[in-house]
Amino acid sequence: MTNLEKKFAELKSANRKGIIIYITAGAPDVETSIRAVLEAEKNGADVIEIGIPFSDPMADGPVILKSSTAAIRNGMTVAGVLEVVKKIREKSQIPIVAMGYINNLLSYGFEKFVADSKSVGMDGVILPDVPHEESEVMRKICAEKDFHLMEFLTPLTTPERMKETCSSANGFIYGVSNTGVTGVKKIDFSKINSVIEKAREFTKTPMAVGFGIGGTESAIDAAEAADAIIIGSAVVSRLMDGRFDDAMKFVSDIRQALDKKYS
Repeated sequence: MTNLEKKFAELKSANRKGIIIYITAGAPDVETSIRAVLEAEKNGADVIEIGIPFSDPMADGPVILKSSTAAIRNGMTVAGVLEVVKKIREKSQIPIVAMGYINNLLSYGFEKFVADSKSVGMDGVILPDVPHEESEVMRKICAEKDFHLMEFLTPLTTPERMKETCSSANGFIYGVSNTGVTGVKKIDFSKINSVIEKAREFTKTPMAVGFGIGGTESAIDAAEAADAIIIGSAVVSRLMDGRFDDAMKFVSDIRQALDKKYS
């Protein structure tokens, strides 16, 4: 089992919902982003989604765009992200998956990225701008390296596409709660929850729901049918505003709320 698979197995055995926290590498600065990963784990995060800064993050809202812009100004690159992960691995073995966009990784070299990521202890990658139909070569490269490439489901995913997507899914499946961009907003999570329940007919791969989670109430709603939730903007906004302790308290509050409701 991979590091990520072990974590989801542990969560299932303990009857707990997972918490995946997104943190942009290098924002507001490198040391803060590393510290945020380590402290988020202490406060209840189970998996870290480390953001690779990109100038045009199509799936991300204004908060993460702002953090990406700041990280790029700080000189963050794909190679820099790998160095961040390497430093995190000196103190933690929490599963880490990269979240980035294909232009960055093609420029770096996708096969080289997978090999280099494995060498520093990364567990997988999320590429929101690569549809399943165009990922076959990348899926093969990842499979050869035992490296996870996450698949996506949305409220608009048809049963036919769902079956095809789930057939190759591993690590976890990213359930996108709405068709907009990331950010805290009012979401009806029942739609993606219905999709997730249907998808379980086709796969045993864990499901995680993201987009729109801004507090304990929305976290509980998002976690209803899922194995984990993904939170980005609500944490990143606090880090970018210099409210580090508040960001960590937020993670802790989410952990306590999910444990109280579901454990």
